[in-house]
Amino acid sequence: MTSGTNQLHVLATGVEFDADAMHVSLSDGRRISVPLEWFPRLRDASDAQRANWRLIGQGVGLHWEALDEDISVEALLRC
Repeated sequence: MTSGTNQLHVLATGVEFDADAMHVSLSDGRRISVPLEWFPRLRDASDAQRANWRLIGQGVGLHWEALDEDISVEALLRC
């Protein structure tokens, strides 16, 4: 089992989307997937808007400027 402290050292390295989910690649080799339904701004965004993201805090989270959306890795790991 991974402790909460260790999870804080895991960073996002990339993000991809399919029709129903967001897939986040992590620095420890894991890839986590979450339903787009959890993030209405991303769900309703165009493919181009979803593709326009950047890492924040060197991978602590993900940011979409045009959508005013920020998602932390810590929050995704709690899901």
